[in-house]
Amino acid sequence: MNKLVVSVLSSVSRPTDRIFYAAVAAISLGTGLVNALSAAQDAAKRGAIYDVRTPLLWEMTSIVAIILLAPLLLLAVRTLRRRPAGSVRIAIALGAILAFSALHIAGMVSLRKLVLWAAGSSYDFHVSLATLVYEFRKDVLTAILIGGALWLFDRAYDAAGRAEAPSEERPASAPASLWLRDGANRVRIVPADILWVASAGNYVEYAMADGRQHLVRGTLSAVETELACFALVRIHRGRLVNMARVSALSVLPSGEFGLTFDTGQSVQGSRRYRGAVAHLERMPAAR
Repeated sequence: MNKLVVSVLSSVSRPTDRIFYAAVAAISLGTGLVNALSAAQDAAKRGAIYDVRTPLLWEMTSIVAIILLAPLLLLAVRTLRRRPAGSVRIAIALGAILAFSALHIAGMVSLRKLVLWAAGSSYDFHVSLATLVYEFRKDVLTAILIGGALWLFDRAYDAAGRAEAPSEERPASAPASLWLRDGANRVRIVPADILWVASAGNYVEYAMADGRQHLVRGTLSAVETELACFALVRIHRGRLVNMARVSALSVLPSGEFGLTFDTGQSVQGSRRYRGAVAHLERMPAAR
């Protein structure tokens, strides 16, 4: 249990993590305030007394619990990004959603009981299957929205960081060569000779500068992690490229872009990953 708490707390480790976390908190609190004011106004329209205190308590206790659980979602997202696609990812996602919902309900109810007890009153959650299903349905949507935003933010940050890092800053511990299983054989390659790596179903294909291609069973996400220290960045959902071998960049009106390598070959990138080549676009023109 202690290890889990440490992992969750350490997940918010980068300055940008804390900025994103603060943004989620601010948006959530703002949304809760608007919802509470709307609920009080709707009740007044139905003839009841305008009282924002009760809906505000319901909204804020729920939101405070969500804010406190946001690092758990970030930990789940980063765990998912390190795992291969398939049943393992599904199991992790379902486990994270169930844990998030259970902890959110428990935290929300505990806060309401505490606040009302301090005010000299009491709170009854009226536990029933219908109530739990109602809360779980909302928690699933909340977890998916926050988790999805964290996924996109985290991936964009990593891609930008790898693209900005010059190749000469590669750690000294990075291997000078890699071994690939090409069919029944093992082939040694030099990472600097890789032009791009593309997803091909349950395999990934390595395109080398000398024209060779190697088809290896695996996932592009696993390769992306393994080759992160060699300036390989994702420019498409199904492709990584070696930025050290890029000799030209062309940007299309649609936002998509093309990269040309020092061998004369070229590939196209998606506008979704435009940030991976942002440092090339910012380079000053020669005079």
